[in-house]
Amino acid sequence: MPRLASFDAYRGIALFLIGLHELLLLDEVAARYPDSPVWQFIRFHTSHVPWTGCSLHDLLMPSFVFLMGVSMVFSLSARQARQARGDTRRQMTRHALWRALALILLGIFIRSLGRQMTLWTFDETLTQMGLAYLPVFALAFCGLRTRLLAFAAFLLLHWLIYALYPVLPPHADPTAWNTPAGWTHDFTGFYAHWNHNRNAGWAFDVWLLNHFPRTAPYVGWMGGYTTLNFIPTISSMILGLVAGTWIKNHDAPLRRLLIAGPACILTALVLHYGGVCPIVKHLWTPAWVFLSGGLCMLLLAAFHQLVDVHQHRRWAFLFIIIGMNPLAFYLLRHTLELWLAQTVERHLGSRYVLMFGPEMQSIMTGVPSLMFITLVMYWMHRRKIFLRL
Repeated sequence: MPRLASFDAYRGIALFLIGLHELLLLDEVAARYPDSPVWQFIRFHTSHVPWTGCSLHDLLMPSFVFLMGVSMVFSLSARQARQARGDTRRQMTRHALWRALALILLGIFIRSLGRQMTLWTFDETLTQMGLAYLPVFALAFCGLRTRLLAFAAFLLLHWLIYALYPVLPPHADPTAWNTPAGWTHDFTGFYAHWNHNRNAGWAFDVWLLNHFPRTAPYVGWMGGYTTLNFIPTISSMILGLVAGTWIKNHDAPLRRLLIAGPACILTALVLHYGGVCPIVKHLWTPAWVFLSGGLCMLLLAAFHQLVDVHQHRRWAFLFIIIGMNPLAFYLLRHTLELWLAQTVERHLGSRYVLMFGPEMQSIMTGVPSLMFITLVMYWMHRRKIFLRL
């Protein structure tokens, strides 16, 4: 089956938005204009919500996770077609093991950039995808019923881990446990099981991560992310498997996606407002899996219709190039970010950087940086250089 450009366009836009956020620091710029509705809108959608809810930026990682499940359907189908020529199931499994390990280690490498020593943590996007990869790989060979049962089982397991763990009282000194200053987003009642750095996932990481060499004891992640997020991440990837199978089999994908997407969103709202579990992206709660999965299904339906069915691709040319080589863009952004900012300032000078005042400095250094990475991606595309695991 030919490669579907809609997947690359969707993935490429998500990557480009991450680059836009990380290199231009739009949320920090917007914070300097508190009275501007436009800048405050930009600030909300270029940063994560403090704890509950969802912004555009919150949907970027779920999009990668979801699209990995979608893409797995097509990549495994191609490898299965080669089995007659010697590409056996054992070889496919070995390749899946290698890919999972490589993703885990790449995420640790990214987290360790600029550190004095290796930062052993397992909440980075690539690491989470690596931890979730093997179970989803196994489910790719199963039918819809098995996938849905596994989807529900992983969500239930994650919910039970948090719901059965005792509610912890507030820390005497919250900042000593990496709670942001002035934090006002804690829950009361049953939802207190999902409070920032006072939950089962946080307790597990305090135990696990302090077994690794560190410059200081691990007390919690400022963003509240945990290693155990990989459990519901598996469910998010399963939703991608299901959606990818509908598209691959031409099984009325638009109708199914337009039914399943709103159904997932409605389920998330019922879980959140019905007192079952909150919508918290930082902890990847079951309600978040349904909300983000439903939105990803609707976005995939739109991209598939626009790019694949109606063949409107010219507008997405740049994003398709980025989406075809996602790992390269992701690693270039992380490894070159500081160097590019320093290079722009060094060679273009402070007159350019401060042209619109110090408030806009990150934008003035970020735009050339993003353009440079994009040109590298175009150069790699022209020479058919793709970084794959």
